[in-house]
Amino acid sequence: MFWVPLLLLACALAALSCGRLCVAAVRAAASEARGAHEGRHLTLYEAAFLSGGPGRVVDVALLSMARGRRLLLAHTGWATVVDPVAGNDLERSVLGAIGPAGQSRIAPVRTAAAAGDGVRALADRLVAAGLAVPDGMWSGIAGAARQVRAAAVAVVVLGACATLLPAEGREGELPVAVWFALPFFLTVSCLAIARFEVPTTRWASPAGRRLLGALPSRDDLTSVAVRGLRALEDPALRAALSHRDPNLDGYRETRP
Repeated sequence: MFWVPLLLLACALAALSCGRLCVAAVRAAASEARGAHEGRHLTLYEAAFLSGGPGRVVDVALLSMARGRRLLLAHTGWATVVDPVAGNDLERSVLGAIGPAGQSRIAPVRTAAAAGDGVRALADRLVAAGLAVPDGMWSGIAGAARQVRAAAVAVVVLGACATLLPAEGREGELPVAVWFALPFFLTVSCLAIARFEVPTTRWASPAGRRLLGALPSRDDLTSVAVRGLRALEDPALRAALSHRDPNLDGYRETRP
């Protein structure tokens, strides 16, 4: 019966990892339940945040200001202020990131505006409504899912080791591998359930994803908000916004 300690270890790994993922799922469900979503419609900036995070919000703000001829976006990656009057908090963050000189490269503007007060306030409203994944929850869910996958692999390895040990049982007993199938089935089932019950994206909760799915594609700005720059037909604007800082979506890490 040398394989019994290996079985106990496999069961412990499966139970602990699945328990952690279940706790993360319960917290995600509690966060989503705080908001009332019936009859709610997403704004352009809310759709951008839920689809692509802070960087996508700033992209939409830059495009909106360019379409309103308040900002010039050069294909070389520079932004120039034409009208310094902001229409909302997000545009105010963009203008503040450009600075008093009225001209700046787009990459640092995007990074600074993504960490600005306008995006923070937008994110907090979406989290309070249960439409966005709160800070720390996504990393907790992703970490718990990785731990369950690692536990499944460990169960397989422990089961293989157990089957290689000298057999001491009597005839008619269940094969050793059958016992290890139980914790393996637990981990696989937990991952399958979590795939449908917990957020699978970094930004949008399940309720947020449902509202995104019901969002009509009214114009090209809406398409960019939902699909990103690949939906932008203007090659000059696409080239301008393609000059990116590699840390442009470091919003989560920049929050205190």
